[in-house]
Amino acid sequence: MQILVLYYTQTGQLKQILDNMLSTLGDKASIDYVCYKPEKDFPFPWTSDQFFDAMPECVLEIPVPLQSFQIPDKAYDLVILGYQPWFLSPSVPTTSFLVSGQAKKLRGLPVVTVVGSRNMWLNAQEKIKAQLHNIGARHVGNIVFADTNHNLVSLFTIIRWTFTGQKEPSRFLPEAGVQTPDIEGSRKFGPVLFEAASTGNWQNLQPQLLARGAVSLKPTLIVLEKRGITKFRKFAVYIRQKGEPGNPERLSRVHLFKRLLLTGIFVLSPVSGFTAKMASLFKRKTFRQQLAYFKGVSYEPNVI
Repeated sequence: MQILVLYYTQTGQLKQILDNMLSTLGDKASIDYVCYKPEKDFPFPWTSDQFFDAMPECVLEIPVPLQSFQIPDKAYDLVILGYQPWFLSPSVPTTSFLVSGQAKKLRGLPVVTVVGSRNMWLNAQEKIKAQLHNIGARHVGNIVFADTNHNLVSLFTIIRWTFTGQKEPSRFLPEAGVQTPDIEGSRKFGPVLFEAASTGNWQNLQPQLLARGAVSLKPTLIVLEKRGITKFRKFAVYIRQKGEPGNPERLSRVHLFKRLLLTGIFVLSPVSGFTAKMASLFKRKTFRQQLAYFKGVSYEPNVI
């Protein structure tokens, strides 16, 4: 069996997830790992200005040139695409890969997406679905790994990790990102993927993955993310009016976005969470349908 694994990672966490997930296959499969990177790679740790200045191009899906790489010319039985959401959108490297010439090699191939996220990934996944649809790939499965700590706790830990590089727990905060037990537990998905690739029974793959906990999703997350991405899109256009990334002319608008975002998270999130909860309770049937859609792999344009 031939498996292709495509990914981008700054911290190594996503590669660790992918390695663990496929570790049970042993000598049952030949696995090719291909890491795509921008010509001018993003820094890690980030500075605050570098991080928030990346938002407009990320949200507007503006690609950057990638370092030279080649997907081997093989008849792959399965492709695994690992990616991270940035600013409720696919990371810039992943967007850049999916519009590259190399991505066309995925045409007709079964693709399983693996998401490494803090907690919001819905819009990013919809964008990935659209890109896979555009290149003619077959999206057959999705597995989401997220930080399971409380929202504000995970916010503090991701800030620490992003700007200092410290993932490890500190005196008052747990480890950042996807927790170690969840990374190690990703092994449970390997046999399911192997069986589907062996039999070609892709129709039942996502239900089998869901039965093993591949996607955890609360209705409130749908409400909050729809609200958030609408604001992000408006601000992305507003900042881009002042030029390209790194242009000092747009820095004041980047700072405004940062202040409003942090205020919204730290000050307004309890109110937003409450109103989102009320909305999900009053429209239970609608949210049951939305939960089923977002946990699956079918694609409908403009859902978010």
